[in-house]
Amino acid sequence: MLDPRNPILPPRHRAILVAVVENYIATGEPVGSQTIARALARSEVVSSATIRNAMAELAAVGLLEQPHTSAGRIPTARAFRFYVEQLGGSIAPPASRPEIDSSFAGIDSAQRFLERTSHVLALLSSGVGVAITTAGSATDALEHVHFSRLAQGKVLAVVVMTSGLVRDRALTLDVDLDIGALESAAAFLNQNFRGFAIDAIRSELARRLEIERSDYHRLLESVNQLWHKTMPAGDGLRQTVYMEGVANLLGSEANLDQLHAMMAALEEKQRIVDLLTAYVDARQESVRVVFDLEEHAPEMRDLVLIAAPARLAGESHGTVGVIGPKRMQYERAMSAVGYVSQLFNRMLQPPQ
Repeated sequence: MLDPRNPILPPRHRAILVAVVENYIATGEPVGSQTIARALARSEVVSSATIRNAMAELAAVGLLEQPHTSAGRIPTARAFRFYVEQLGGSIAPPASRPEIDSSFAGIDSAQRFLERTSHVLALLSSGVGVAITTAGSATDALEHVHFSRLAQGKVLAVVVMTSGLVRDRALTLDVDLDIGALESAAAFLNQNFRGFAIDAIRSELARRLEIERSDYHRLLESVNQLWHKTMPAGDGLRQTVYMEGVANLLGSEANLDQLHAMMAALEEKQRIVDLLTAYVDARQESVRVVFDLEEHAPEMRDLVLIAAPARLAGESHGTVGVIGPKRMQYERAMSAVGYVSQLFNRMLQPPQ
């Protein structure tokens, strides 16, 4: 008998469990002993009675369950974890590598890469493709800034960072500025602060305001007002969420109320940020598969997260992943997520 606290599966039990999981993924129906006997026939001949006994033992340790008395067995979340662990060391690059490579052709920034990622992963996995940019910090450096006048006292600010992150924000100003003043303010920031960290710009503007008393001072006041409203202290660059494929969940077995709750939670993008932040460590080297999403978000019950960090030169720039039902093609999804995360570094790495 297997030890329920720490079941070490003999080879035959392992083969039977893997066959149950793969059949259940393919059909969505409880799996019987005769189905498993046919699946294993290519490697060994095992009687249905032997398989039934093994399946009963797997059920006793929490790896299989029987939804109805006369039905076959279905895998538990613990069985899916076991299955993924078996795949973990043998995930090959996806067969669709050429298509993936062509999908990212011409991409030259982290933001554009992550934006495209959600579409690519949704297609490859038939799940929800997600990607988030890493939140900017006080050390993120300014590439350039642009201000556009929307109306009296209203300005659109667009800030581009050297990491590729882009921030746009509609501002309500205390003092109205005309187009010439906005252009002068943007030119001042771009000429004097390109490559500066966020906090350094704030500190230097404050220092210059303190010592200048002239027309230059009036320009600095305009710049200071625009910059502090565009990049308020403690705010930084917010994480951007790219997501595609929520409609793919419509084919899942969840009941209608649960499905609506799942989709509402997914559409609330901050929930996606919280999930990926909670479960994906930017330092991890491999793809992570998470089954217990409901612990962080009850609406995510029966969904699985497959994700990996997107790093460039050892620094995390975001996270890429797939959210889908437990009945997903794990090997295909894991290989796609892993390959895309590696492609991020390979494509965007500056030449030596």
